Amino acid sequence: MTSHKTAAQLHLCVDRILPIDMKVAAAARSIALNPENDPAPHIAKAKLTGVTLTPLKMALFTGKKWKKHDQVLRVRFLDGSKTQRAKAQDKAMEWTKYADIKFDWSDSKDAEIRISFEADPGSWSAIGNDCLHTDYFKPNEPTMNFGWLTDTTDETEWRRVVVHEFGHALGAIHEHQNPKGGIQWNVPAVIAAFSGPPNNWSVADIRNNVLDKYSQNQLNATSFDVKSIMLYPFPKELIVGPPELAQHGTPTNTDLSAEDKAFIGEMYPLTVKP
Repeated sequence: MTSHKTAAQLHLCVDRILPIDMKVAAAARSIALNPENDPAPHIAKAKLTGVTLTPLKMALFTGKKWKKHDQVLRVRFLDGSKTQRAKAQDKAMEWTKYADIKFDWSDSKDAEIRISFEADPGSWSAIGNDCLHTDYFKPNEPTMNFGWLTDTTDETEWRRVVVHEFGHALGAIHEHQNPKGGIQWNVPAVIAAFSGPPNNWSVADIRNNVLDKYSQNQLNATSFDVKSIMLYPFPKELIVGPPELAQHGTPTNTDLSAEDKAFIGEMYPLTVKP
């Protein structure tokens, strides 16, 4: 298990987190779309310290999954070459082999997923149904961006990045932020690595995108999966534990793992039609 990039070369996507004042409305929409996103029964059962069932507290714990069955997500390209569009469509379809999710590539003006290759140099996606919150993701602006994928980018990188970002669009979190994950960070090294290029993040961005764990597990219910497409290849110098990861770092994952396939199948179970 090896990492092929140094900390200075590691290019991560950015979590697009809704501002706090938009979370309550987004949570209500998410629960209406899929009642399984409602955190109230889980919070009451767990009796979490300091958590009261106020609208804002509940919003912070609300899941972002789409409908469990027969979900069709419309996709529109806002820009990009013919080659870029074709490659993105081809790689994204990998998820549909294991989940009851369909992508409609008809470029509908009402598309839930709107893709740009030019919005900025980074890659990112809205998490699950957060893209429906049009006060943040404006109707004519992207909900997903592939800033470093070009016509000549290697096919493996195309697959790694597109499958990863569409995982976010279906509600998957970064695996290193899985609340059941076990990575122990060398915090000064992480801050130093991502403060500079190619990411140039603030300390707050680094905490949001690397160091902090999600506060709930509605988005990803599996245990930490070192082979997940949602895990980045972190160099060993950024990790102090567990011993295996501190010695080798996390691997460069370019395909869906067995647990990725099982997880997305649990979120959106495939059904056999009569």
